[in-house]
Amino acid sequence: MSLTGRTALLAALGIVVVLVHPGIATVFWWLLVVAALVGVDLWLAPSTNSLATERLPIPPVRLGETVTSTLTLRNTGSRAIRGAVRDAWQPSAGARGERMPLRLRAGEQIRLVVELTPTRRGDRRADRLTTRAAGPLGLALRQRSVEVPGAVRALPAFPSRRHLPSRLAQLRQIDGRSAVRIRGQGTEFDSLRDYVDGDDVRSIDWRATARRQHPVVRTWQPERDRRVAIVLDTSRTSAARIGDSTRLDAGMDATLLLTALASRAGDRVSFVAGDRTIRSRVAGISDRAELMHTVINAMAPVEPALVEANWRTLLGAGGALPKQRSLLVLVTPLEPAAIQEGLLPVLANVALRHRVVVASVADPGVRAMATERATVEQVYDASAAERTELLRTDTRVALERLGVTVLDEEPEALPLALVDHYLLLKSRGLL
Repeated sequence: MSLTGRTALLAALGIVVVLVHPGIATVFWWLLVVAALVGVDLWLAPSTNSLATERLPIPPVRLGETVTSTLTLRNTGSRAIRGAVRDAWQPSAGARGERMPLRLRAGEQIRLVVELTPTRRGDRRADRLTTRAAGPLGLALRQRSVEVPGAVRALPAFPSRRHLPSRLAQLRQIDGRSAVRIRGQGTEFDSLRDYVDGDDVRSIDWRATARRQHPVVRTWQPERDRRVAIVLDTSRTSAARIGDSTRLDAGMDATLLLTALASRAGDRVSFVAGDRTIRSRVAGISDRAELMHTVINAMAPVEPALVEANWRTLLGAGGALPKQRSLLVLVTPLEPAAIQEGLLPVLANVALRHRVVVASVADPGVRAMATERATVEQVYDASAAERTELLRTDTRVALERLGVTVLDEEPEALPLALVDHYLLLKSRGLL
């Protein structure tokens, strides 16, 4: 039940009655009259149980963009309903226009259209639908709240997609050059030819040599459909905020740009996100459009967990590590303690069988802090920042000793640095 402004005005009119007939009894009887009228009005109000609701499916939307939720209300009763309705959503769904007046005759229906502009990635859900039906006197309203399931999936914003056309142009140039057969480098057999001075003797095909009675060597070309495995760290280190977003969001941006480019190059891309356990996995999809759609939807509900990453689980038999030699990209912050205790012991064997890249989101605030020394407080802050950078450098050197490539860039620069390194490997026939 809910009271309207008319009830307050009716109660206020009691002041005039009390002035005419002063006394406690007058106040009591007037309040009793008001309560009786409210009770009668509430009893005569139509039931909100006669409202049938149906919500249309809501398509996914990129973070920061707008989509609409359409809710249909139909009066299945025999009486007209006059009142109000509210379609409540989580605050992070960014709902606008969720309230509207309600006037429905018997058998009529209306649509409540709510604009949703999510401010957080993931599934933003509807809360409850609240309807109010007013009585004939307009003093009281019957109120009922029901759950009408509804959700909108806010996908990662993917701001680096604006760089995709330029990198695709570079990829086409590389593919054009790789159409010329490369002698020596590569792992995919191309053809046989006669041996000439300067050829690697390890390329001699002894069976063909025996058949032709003169030395014959194999020629190779770089493989095009190589495997790219991407592991996104969702542990506590990815929860740190840099500007308006987390390190995890910046890592997702870099992952999506690399996935889009590698899939266009014909490479087989797999994706795993996790910490102690695997939170999301995508593998075995060859269609480019389906791959991007699946990866971006798999990322959307993933949130950082305040636990340490278990790299043996993420890179184990049930994780992201392919059996064939691959480009293994680990999107994880370059945090010294977490890397040295969790990742380094696992990478010792992995780096022998795969080409490994660690893509880390650097905090520009730390680097800026190291340069500001105007006051005593800033000097202490700069000292702490310098120590942090030294520890990160030591960790980077330890990774590079294992043959791991480390890309430690700020959020806006990391996606470009990662795809540029991928294109460099392609151009050199190392991938």
